[in-house]
Formats: sequence, structure tokens, C-alpha cells
Amino acid sequence: MKQPSLPAAPTAQRLDLWLLHARFGRSRSVCAQMATGGQVRINRQRVTKAHAQVHVGDILTLPAPDRKTVIVIRIISCAERRQSAPLAQLLYEVIPESA
Repeated sequence: MKQPSLPAAPTAQRLDLWLLHARFGRSRSVCAQMATGGQVRINRQRVTKAHAQVHVGDILTLPAPDRKTVIVIRIISCAERRQSAPLAQLLYEVIPESA
């Protein structure tokens, strides 16, 4: 008898949803404001729409929590829903400044 397989994680997702699932904002509206405010770049292109698609492997540039510096991250995975912080950190990797 075949065991049911888990659905595969999506390889593309809306930017505001991905930011929410990766815990870069407390609510979807905060993440959407970050995107529409031009604070996020996808592969060096400024984004002004919350519905912009991000894919596994994309490079995002975001404001750091202190709002004085930026964080550069690579998307490793997408999630179906928001999870705990340790699991959310598995969705991306931080690219060091020296790279």
C-alpha cells in the first residue's frame, strides 16, 4: 500500500507572504507596506508591488531591524504558513557583506 506523500513546498510565492512567513514583519500588511514602499529589492531590482513573485534562489535586499543598514539574503525555500522563528530562519541564508 502506498503511503500518502506530503505536498511539495512551493518554489514561488508572493513577496509579502514570503516576508511574513520568514518573520520579517509582524503582519501581512506590514510586509506589504515594506514592499510597496520600495524598501525591498529582488535581484537588485526595486520592488513597489506586494504581489511581486519571489522564487527559490532569488536574492533579496531588505532594511535591517535598526533601519540604518541593509540585509542581503538568498531565498532557500518557501513555506505554506508562518511558523516558529527557528523554522522561519531555514527559509533563507544571510549573505555576508564581504561576498
